[in-house]
Amino acid sequence: MIGGHPLPASTTAAIEGAGLDVADVERVARLALTEDLAGGVDVTTEATISPEQVSIGDFVPRRSGVVAGVPVAMAVLGLALGESGSTESRVDDGAAVVPGEVLLSVSGPTRNILTAERNALNLLGHLSGIATLTRQWVDAVAGTGAIIRDTRKTTPGLRALEKYAVRCGGGRNHRLALSDQALIKDNHVLAAGGVSEALAAVRARYPDIACEVECDTVAQVAEAVAAGAQLVLLDNMSLADTAESVRIARAAGVKTEASGGLRLESARSVAEQGVDFLAVGALTHSAPVLDIGLDLRAG
Repeated sequence: MIGGHPLPASTTAAIEGAGLDVADVERVARLALTEDLAGGVDVTTEATISPEQVSIGDFVPRRSGVVAGVPVAMAVLGLALGESGSTESRVDDGAAVVPGEVLLSVSGPTRNILTAERNALNLLGHLSGIATLTRQWVDAVAGTGAIIRDTRKTTPGLRALEKYAVRCGGGRNHRLALSDQALIKDNHVLAAGGVSEALAAVRARYPDIACEVECDTVAQVAEAVAAGAQLVLLDNMSLADTAESVRIARAAGVKTEASGGLRLESARSVAEQGVDFLAVGALTHSAPVLDIGLDLRAG
């Protein structure tokens, strides 16, 4: 049965080697296969391909980019093939690749390969797209000292994998979950009665947790710094206000993070104001898929 096999040991090792959680990757891969078959079979493949036919296939990018998710694609294929086939990674995640370069090879029953193909490509292309876009942002601010970070604007159920792809592209992860650290945003400030009040409430309830405060104005930055914020998020600020906010925060040893309205073409100008981080939601919510295909050949 497609998708009913355990993960091969070699695939488990590849997932662990990438620093990913095996159970999470397996969950995503099984869900993808289950969703695609919807309790039935791949009628096209069942009708056109003999169960005895075997093939070899190569996953190949159609354009240049940064690869991420090879172990995830291997998991999809491994669950579909079981012991009847095998996969072989040809590049490491995080590598820059060019059109025609083989990322991953698979061999086994043609039916199983074709049934798993789209899900393996969906995940591999999506994660590689995130890594590729992240690398573009990282390159754009190179030499400024600023670090590109992601946000929680991720696809439900895929957060760990999408944030992994950001790391493959050279970016840094912000919090993975709401429990990791406090981030006081405008609605928290409004509900609490002010920046100082919100920060004091977090400090009283969770004294040991790191706390970041979103600020819309230079005056709010000064208030947050005076109240003991460890990091201030500069939301949709002009370059002049960003520079002044950095000056205030840096004098108190507080780090700064630019956010909101950031564009790749102006990223360097923002970074040059001295911010420590650029928070870029587009890395995960708007990254174009890296075009990758499966080139099948007879076994």
